[in-house]
Amino acid sequence: MSKAKVLVTGIIPEEGLTDLRAAFDVTYDPEKETREWILNNLADFDGLLLMGTKADRELIDAGKNLKIITTNGVGFDHVDIAYAKEKGIVVSNCPMGVRVPTAEMTFALLLATVRRLFFYDKVVREGNWMDVSEKKYMGMSLQGKTLGIYGMGRIGSEVGRFCQALGMNVIYNDVRQLDSDLEKKLDVKYVDFDTLVKTADVITLHAPALPSTVGIFNADVFSKMKNTAYLINAARGVLVKEADLVDALKNGEIAGAGLDVFENEPNVSADLRALDNVIMSPHAGTGTLEARIAIAQEASKNLISFINDGKALNHVNA
Repeated sequence: MSKAKVLVTGIIPEEGLTDLRAAFDVTYDPEKETREWILNNLADFDGLLLMGTKADRELIDAGKNLKIITTNGVGFDHVDIAYAKEKGIVVSNCPMGVRVPTAEMTFALLLATVRRLFFYDKVVREGNWMDVSEKKYMGMSLQGKTLGIYGMGRIGSEVGRFCQALGMNVIYNDVRQLDSDLEKKLDVKYVDFDTLVKTADVITLHAPALPSTVGIFNADVFSKMKNTAYLINAARGVLVKEADLVDALKNGEIAGAGLDVFENEPNVSADLRALDNVIMSPHAGTGTLEARIAIAQEASKNLISFINDGKALNHVNA
């Protein structure tokens, strides 16, 4: 009996594909797998491990024999999950492998932003110096400050734990409040969105890109934040209206921002790049070898479980 055929796209570490190769006939050649090649050949495959291309209607229609698409990460806004469901295709994601590395990146951006590391680094690299006794050059200490988490899932919970280690108080907002026992265990407090925005000294974003969340951080929200507050986004760029953020940073409505994701990435506005109260990274939240191996292994489990046993793990279009 011939093995099922699986196509892997994007750049995936081979160490993460060992189980997948043992289970199926795997095609993986990132140098030749352009979108055009994928569209012309996808009909031959039962499963797709997706990274680096969009699974829109055109691609889904090309996968005439596809049973499952698994994203190589937690996000699935690049997949038309409703159309995939209509075509009988399961879509899965990888929420566990991204949890700790993305939380680490959020925490790194948070520390770098509130302690103004980009600004300090730039000054020293340019051969200058400054007296940080002057208030205008100072950053912010975290002990005793309030962290506001928007989206209290796996990553948000991990970020909260990191920040509590530095003495921060944690409040959160989500579409659903956690049960009281879990709130006590995590030592966090639920507040409404308006209270989160007005109260937090640092806000970190961990929500998916949904119609209800796109552009939710905008001019109106920035005007309500403390002018000493910071915004950290390692979730989805479209949660933030980038032009409004630029204005808020220029006008001193908020103190700074740390960004791993952008509204129109990979294009980042020149106005944002010109600011020295912003630190940025190129959507690198899972950019460690350990993380990428773990994510590929999780994606492999999704494929193996569904194709071999009919059990859909991490199913996002049920």
